[in-house]
Amino acid sequence: MNLQDKVTVITGAASGIGKHITKVYFESGAKVVIADLDLKAAEATAKELDPSGERSMALAMNVTSETEVDTGIAAVAARFGGIDVLVSNAGIQIVAPVESFAFDDWKKMLAIHLDGAFLTTRACLKVMYAQGRGGSVIYMGSVHSKEASPLKSAYVTAKHGLIGLCKVVAKEGAAHGVRANVICPGFVRTPLVEKQIPEQARALGISEDDVVKKVMLKETVDGEFTTVEDVAQTALFLAAFPSNALTGQSIVVSHGWYMQ
Repeated sequence: MNLQDKVTVITGAASGIGKHITKVYFESGAKVVIADLDLKAAEATAKELDPSGERSMALAMNVTSETEVDTGIAAVAARFGGIDVLVSNAGIQIVAPVESFAFDDWKKMLAIHLDGAFLTTRACLKVMYAQGRGGSVIYMGSVHSKEASPLKSAYVTAKHGLIGLCKVVAKEGAAHGVRANVICPGFVRTPLVEKQIPEQARALGISEDDVVKKVMLKETVDGEFTTVEDVAQTALFLAAFPSNALTGQSIVVSHGWYMQ
């Protein structure tokens, strides 16, 4: 499996899972677009991977802004001559019980996860359809695309929604050779998850150690966090897969937390 000379756009790519996917894609021969809200971090990632700048591009992108997304994707297509892979990875987490979940936080969560996925997909599909060489759209879901957990109403709702969007894109994109998939990781120890540990400890009235052992990793088969490498290798497999055989499917990467 390789992505030699493929043009890949990864959102939320300057840190965490997105950064590691970018690294794996670059090592597989791809041209990588590091799209992130933090342009300085995106530029640093691009320089770290590709000092020559020949196969990388840093892009400031707020995925909830229609203008920024459309302008940014147009710039990518103009520079590299098309787009082959989109990884819609940008996301945040806010935890609170439903009865005290702020509506502004609810809207923010859905905007970043769902509006962002829609806007980047729409922009990339226009390019993929026009270029006539197919493509792959990958959404970063979660085990919470399949299961629910307390305190995560907005996150669970958004991640479930990505599966629905993926299925529609798989149906519509097939005639153009465009595949769509969702990766559903378990807990990956990124800064996003590190932030959740004390938040959940306070909300649940338990220790941080118990949050890790009795909440986050309780249902895994080995008590292990999913790694960024686990997720990135899955993203490589899906992006490089040569046919529609797997389109519309969601792949759970969770050390056995959720088994389909």
